[in-house]
Amino acid sequence: MAQDRMPRSLEQAIAQFVTTFDLGQLTPAARDGVKRLMEDQLGLQVGCSRLPWCEQVERYALAQSRPGRSRIMASDKLVSAVDAAFVNATFGHSFEYDDAHRQSASHPGSCVVSTALAVAEEQGATLDDVVAAIVVGYEVYTRIGCLAAPDLLIRGFHPHAVLSTFGAAAATAKLRGLDAQTTWHALSIAMSHASGTTEYTSSGGSVKRVHSGIGTRNGMIAADMASAGITGPFDYLTGPKGFYRTFLQRPVADDAASWFASSAPFQIEKVWIKPHLCCGCIHAYIDAVKQLSDRAAEITSLKIRIQRSANTVVGNKNVHAYAPETIEHVQYSLPVQMAFTLLGLGNGYQVHLGYLDGKIDLIPEGRILKTARMIEIVEASELDERYPGKFVADVTATFRDGTSQHVFVEDSVGTVENPMSQAVLDEKFSEIASAVLDKGRVATFLEAIKALDGRASASSLTALSAP
Repeated sequence: MAQDRMPRSLEQAIAQFVTTFDLGQLTPAARDGVKRLMEDQLGLQVGCSRLPWCEQVERYALAQSRPGRSRIMASDKLVSAVDAAFVNATFGHSFEYDDAHRQSASHPGSCVVSTALAVAEEQGATLDDVVAAIVVGYEVYTRIGCLAAPDLLIRGFHPHAVLSTFGAAAATAKLRGLDAQTTWHALSIAMSHASGTTEYTSSGGSVKRVHSGIGTRNGMIAADMASAGITGPFDYLTGPKGFYRTFLQRPVADDAASWFASSAPFQIEKVWIKPHLCCGCIHAYIDAVKQLSDRAAEITSLKIRIQRSANTVVGNKNVHAYAPETIEHVQYSLPVQMAFTLLGLGNGYQVHLGYLDGKIDLIPEGRILKTARMIEIVEASELDERYPGKFVADVTATFRDGTSQHVFVEDSVGTVENPMSQAVLDEKFSEIASAVLDKGRVATFLEAIKALDGRASASSLTALSAP
């Protein structure tokens, strides 16, 4: 189909964005976003690679992998790009500590970083090529996601599982130099792979950890299928039976194509780096109750007003919010995470490892669940309307003396409006990567990520992750 016959649509705008983007268009803030994203994501891929479910995924993948030039992070194993990205994306998303994008309520980093590095290694490409692919994948993923928010999350879909297919297809198409028509079909085929719900927040299941790997692999396969000549529907997003009307039961905004105009802001400027190892919907509440820490022992009740979108995942609609039985339940329980904070346990890497090791007791009459039961959650849908694209916290504490204190947090720590400092980001990288690499190797790897020499090969960077 000739270019001049392609309909003017959101789908066309996306295909043209992917094929015409070059690094000269990057703003300084966007380039900084890429570096911060890579630092956070690669540290997590290394540090989380030894978690039990990650080891299971790696064994599963290796049993059926194909030979190749792409590295499974934190190892010397080289496999096909699809196999490496499947494992690495799982590593990066495996412990609720990875980056987030507020407006699309999703986690683009594990998908786009894993895809870009694996395909670049396969092709012998440079880190400049990796950066271009990361940006393209991130922007396609998040902008499609912004147009679907908050409905996608409210309806019970896991936005990352759904959107990662598009991000991986776009990043792969960019690195492989696919033309606009083939890229269009790659993204359309990716839509046929989009799936995944948030039932894990209630019923558990380690497959949630693999959602990123599944979506990433399927998006890459979609690009391969398009390269082989397989085609998809042209109106895969906007058609009467396309993505938006089917997944969300509504049409997309009339001006949707403007999200991919050359003047549109880069979403990668808004990378949210998580300081807490739990669902991003909870972070503002952790920041809020920290402001009550000097009177934590005097609190008799906490009333939480919560957005409808967040309540679906971490609040009253999460059946195990007050009685978690698995690590997934713990990381998606607003009351339990607030109790961790109030009791001085923190919400980071060590407390969650402690739960896995049986050192954190969540028995019904224990202090953690007793504290959790002081928390009343009330859905307040007007907060979604007043603060679109954000997860805010509205907390009122009542004390023994009858007084009360109201705390509201609009921008949690780690968001672009309230950013994590570079020093704290470096500390996060070092803490988690040190679970696998020695101190010298951690420092060398971190230095290379921060320098991000565009002329260097992708393989030279990933090799530094091997112990």
